[in-house]
Amino acid sequence: MLKNKNLFLTAFCFIPQFFFAQYTDVINSNRPGETMSAYAVGKSVIQAELGVYGIKEKHDLLNYDASGFGTDLTLRYGAFLEKLEFILDLQYQMENFDTPYTSYKKNNFRQTVLGAKYLIYDPYKNYKKEANIYSYKANHSFNWHELIPAVSLFAGANFVGADNPYYFSPQSAISPKVALITQNLFGGGKWVFVTNIIADYIATDYPSYGYVLTLTHGFNDKWSGFIENQGYKSDFYSDAIVRGGAAYLINSNLQVDASVSTNFKNTPSVLYGGVGVSWRYDGSYKEKQMEFKSKDKAKKNKDNEMEQREIDYQAKERKRKAKYE
Repeated sequence: MLKNKNLFLTAFCFIPQFFFAQYTDVINSNRPGETMSAYAVGKSVIQAELGVYGIKEKHDLLNYDASGFGTDLTLRYGAFLEKLEFILDLQYQMENFDTPYTSYKKNNFRQTVLGAKYLIYDPYKNYKKEANIYSYKANHSFNWHELIPAVSLFAGANFVGADNPYYFSPQSAISPKVALITQNLFGGGKWVFVTNIIADYIATDYPSYGYVLTLTHGFNDKWSGFIENQGYKSDFYSDAIVRGGAAYLINSNLQVDASVSTNFKNTPSVLYGGVGVSWRYDGSYKEKQMEFKSKDKAKKNKDNEMEQREIDYQAKERKRKAKYE
């Protein structure tokens, strides 16, 4: 699953980093919603986002009840470029179905996606809002620059094995998946609005098109909450889902979350509830960052040393010339 990034973590993406890096001071997780954020985890950063959930369905037309649970895992890795991120997204689900005449079980990978995301445009690169020391109103008025979103593109593929009960064909298949991602930061970092426009199972008999809209609010440095609307439509299945939840930051590399989802129809009616955890390893990035700082400091020291030598030389020249004047 592609998940929403919580606000507090997102806000750090807009703080200037070396070369406008995607890396943030605290973990940048897409959980617990369904949207994928526009920003990457950072070059050489590895991140895992794991969740477990319960599900309950009731279909009035087909007259069945279903209940079960599943797990989802997203692995994210920043490589080659700060703006580039590779993603492996897995979801496995197990359900029990009960009808008036029989009962049966269904379990398999509901989703297996491998792809990459690239940040096309960052509105905060080379941008800095200047403070107006003469006007309180100017400093606290709405910043129109916030209306310009960051834009990313995700491209990948679905991998489905043979006889998968969650797929519309008994044949194994590989099909493309693409998503256009936008992200806005409002209120100086208190609100984040993310949109995903998705085309899935492209070139199959049942292509799916959908959207996800997520609004996230940071309450403080530890807690954030979100609300979300997701819709998708195909000839195989269509639905509209609302979702809400919260995330808690344990430390800079560890976050926990919880969420609940439901829809508004009875063919079937769906209720999800889940919890999750996100963990990041950024040791390699910090080592490179320290190396960069060390080189930068050495360069500054060398420049200062050369400048001091020039000053000393000029002082000696003035003294030498003074003897003959």
